[in-house]
Amino acid sequence: PRQLSFKHALQVWIAWSHYRIGAGDDASIDDLFDMIAQQKVGDRPGRIEPRAIKRRPKTFPLLVTPRPLARAHVRKHGHPEKVK
Repeated sequence: PRQLSFKHALQVWIAWSHYRIGAGDDASIDDLFDMIAQQKVGDRPGRIEPRAIKRRPKTFPLLVTPRPLARAHVRKHGHPEKVK
């Protein structure tokens, strides 16, 4: 699977499904697999994409104290400064 092109396979599948004459017989499916296997992805060393979600910085700090204590702190000292 790392050698096959997903985009090419999708394009071949769409074209094959529109223009196929056989109703899904084994010979036509083998032809489909042969066409998919013709286009291979080249070796791209160093191509690594991290699978992570980037957390965007928030403008206010996280609430790390119980809410009633935080409310009392805001009443006494005002709202905190925005974090940049």
